[in-house]
Amino acid sequence: MTRTRDEWTSAARDLQLDGRAVIDGARVDAISGETIAKTNPATGQTISHIAACGEADLNRAVAAARRAYAAGEWSRAGAGFRRERLLELARLIEERADEFALLDTLDMGKPVRETTTIDAPGSAALYRFYGEAIEKHEDRIPVTPPGSTALVTREPLGVVGVIVPWNYPLEIATWKLAPALAAGNAVVVKPPVEASHSALLLAELAVEAGIPAGIVNVVPGRGSVIGKALALHPDVDMVAFTGSTEVAKQLQRYAGQSNMKRLALEAGGKSANLVFADCDDLALAAQKAAFGAFYNQGEVCSANSRVFVERTIVDRFLELFAEAAQAYRPGDPLDPETGVGSLVSESHADTVWATIEHARRDGRIVSGGERPEINGSRAFIEPTIVTDVPDDHEVHTREIFGPVAVVTPFDSEDEAITRANETPFGLAASLWTGSLARAHRVSSQLVAGTVSVNTVDALGFTTPFGGFKQSGFGRDLSIHALDNYTDFKTTWMQWS
Repeated sequence: MTRTRDEWTSAARDLQLDGRAVIDGARVDAISGETIAKTNPATGQTISHIAACGEADLNRAVAAARRAYAAGEWSRAGAGFRRERLLELARLIEERADEFALLDTLDMGKPVRETTTIDAPGSAALYRFYGEAIEKHEDRIPVTPPGSTALVTREPLGVVGVIVPWNYPLEIATWKLAPALAAGNAVVVKPPVEASHSALLLAELAVEAGIPAGIVNVVPGRGSVIGKALALHPDVDMVAFTGSTEVAKQLQRYAGQSNMKRLALEAGGKSANLVFADCDDLALAAQKAAFGAFYNQGEVCSANSRVFVERTIVDRFLELFAEAAQAYRPGDPLDPETGVGSLVSESHADTVWATIEHARRDGRIVSGGERPEINGSRAFIEPTIVTDVPDDHEVHTREIFGPVAVVTPFDSEDEAITRANETPFGLAASLWTGSLARAHRVSSQLVAGTVSVNTVDALGFTTPFGGFKQSGFGRDLSIHALDNYTDFKTTWMQWS
């Protein structure tokens, strides 16, 4: 049954929020006893206190993970056993899907209509995907000389650190955890301090699902403390990360300073969306452009925030784009009719707003450019379309992580490709054309981990997601994500 705004508000008031860490299967306070006040960005009200864990807490979690991994109850269990436990975890997430949805909505301002229909059920489905996939991941017997046999097996790496961003707290944690667990690893999760509650609940349910205590640990706290300690820890074998390029580079330095741990880094993006005059449906292109730029408040690493439009159709496209942006006007995240919610904090909204004001001075605001106050909070920003700004302007070059898109005309296919690739990032790109030849020709030249043709930001469980250049390396989703958390072992047996 679909809930009303009043029903969601009532459910949010009744929700019991627990900000304690989960280490070795139990809820625990930080050893220091310190906490961090957590506010709901959509109201500014304090909703809980998150354990401000320190290095000693992280060490405790890594030791628990190492013991659990070495015990072999999970790491050496058959794929069928891990499959059943992951399927049970998926069932438990679905059973408490509304609770998970509320946790992410209250933590980071995401609309409840998205967390209930996409984030929570999508996370459950992904645990099911990897639970089923692990039994179908085969070892190999390669050709060897007579009198010998070699077995090539995929082995778990050991203790995996997972650093999760705040824009998709449950979903991206699942992108890392599901394949890491399916492969037999133990994990230590550093959730975002802005949105820790869903990962903490997930760790509780992992134990309930029959995953041994110590296999899933969640240590909340500041990234400068927990993230750094995790990346430097000599007993962590691998770190999976989604976040900024600056932090990704720092993690590379930490890995080199410690034990050369493996890394899978999904870093920043500044994705381009190319709209050619031979596009079959310009209205649809504009609607999808609005989705690509403004969905999730624009707080998406692969947001298509740079829109390049062939000059002959740019005026009409801007009209349609401005109309489509109205579907993403901000409102109360607990209202099922809300298109987008608040940004993750008023301070982050201040940063995004400063960029909009800069663009207002140097270019033209086509639509939006307002910052309404809702529920007493100033963390809301209207979806904003900018044009006529210089090529070196920050709206072209910087990952804003807010509901801001810049539209730029182009005159030729080569110009469109060149401008799309003029970025240090290479996470995603989109293009709109009615020509199959152009679709192949342009997509092959765009430097991006995913190119969406006649849609935007396409992804699915069966296709890998990740980037080139300074958008990182390694892939989430699909069977290929298991490559992050395993490595090959050759066992050679000589018979004669």
